[in-house]
Amino acid sequence: MNTKLAPLGALAAAALLLTACSGSPAPAPQDEGDGELRPISVAALPIVETAALWGAIDAGIFEEYGLDVEVVPAQGGAQAIPALLNGDIQFAIGQPFGPFRAELQDLGISVLTNYASSLEEGPDVNAVVASEASGITDIADLAGKRVSVNSLGAAGDVTIMAAVEAAGGDASTIEFVEVGFPDVAAQLDAGNIDAGWVPEPFVAQIVGGGGTLVMHPYQETIPGLPLLLTFATAELVSSDAALVDDFTDAMTAALEWATDNEADVRQAIKDNLEVPDAVADSVPLPVFTAELDKGKIEELGELAVEVGVLDEAPDFANLYR
Repeated sequence: MNTKLAPLGALAAAALLLTACSGSPAPAPQDEGDGELRPISVAALPIVETAALWGAIDAGIFEEYGLDVEVVPAQGGAQAIPALLNGDIQFAIGQPFGPFRAELQDLGISVLTNYASSLEEGPDVNAVVASEASGITDIADLAGKRVSVNSLGAAGDVTIMAAVEAAGGDASTIEFVEVGFPDVAAQLDAGNIDAGWVPEPFVAQIVGGGGTLVMHPYQETIPGLPLLLTFATAELVSSDAALVDDFTDAMTAALEWATDNEADVRQAIKDNLEVPDAVADSVPLPVFTAELDKGKIEELGELAVEVGVLDEAPDFANLYR
C-alpha cells in the first residue's frame, strides 16, 4: 500500500477555479478474481483525524477490498473539488462546505459517507486559540480581530460567527484570513493574526506554548457536528459504481477499525505528523463513523445562510449519493 503523502502539484492552481457511533458492519469484500489491487487517490488534510485512514491502510483494510490507496494532502475539502473534477483523484475527505458549494454550482459532487464527527462535550478536536498578546480571553473578544481559518467560507468561520453573535459580539467585524493549519502558530507569534481556528494536534501545541484556548466553536453551535465527509464526483458514482461501492465499504470498515484500535490510530499520528509522542498520546480523537448525520449537516448549511456565508442552502436531496 502507498501511504506516502503525494504532493498536490498543479492542483493548487486548479483550486483557484472554485473560489467564486459506528453504523452497520461493512459488507464482506468481494473476491477480486485476479488478485490485483485497484489504485485510487484520496485527498485528505494532514491532521489528527486522517490517522484513521493512515492506520487502516497500514492495517491492510483497503487491500481487503481490492484497493491500493495513495493519500494526497489538501488544505480543505473545497480545494480538492477541482482535482476530483479533473480526474486527478477519485475520492476526497473534507469539510461539508466543499460539497455544499459544488452542489450550488451544479458541479456534480456526491457525498458518500461520514468520516469523523466532533465531540459533543469536553475537549473537542478543534478550537479557536489566541495569542497572549491579543488580549482575547472570551468568545465576544473575537469581534474586531483578525482570525484565521484554513478555508474561507466554511465550517470554521460559520461556527465562529454564530458563536460570537450568541455571546453578544458583532461577528461582522471579524476579519477572517486564510491560513493553513501548520502555519497558524507562526502567524500568531508574528502578530499577523490575533486568533486561529485549528484542529489537533495544533490546539495542544499552541496552548502548550502559551496561547489561549478561546472556545470550541462546534460545541457552541452544533454539538457533535460532522467534521469530515467522504465524497466523489457524480460521474464516478455513475460510471464506476463497483469502485465507489468498494471504497464506501472499505471506508466503513476502516472507521470501525479505528474506533476499536485507538492505540494504532495514535501510532499513525506519530508516524505521519511531526508531533511529540506525548501530544499524540493525549489529543482528543473524534468520533470515527461512516454513518451520516444528515440533520446536523443540513443544520450547518442553514446556519451558513443565517450568517451570510452562503446566499442559499444547497439542495440536500442532490447532495448525497
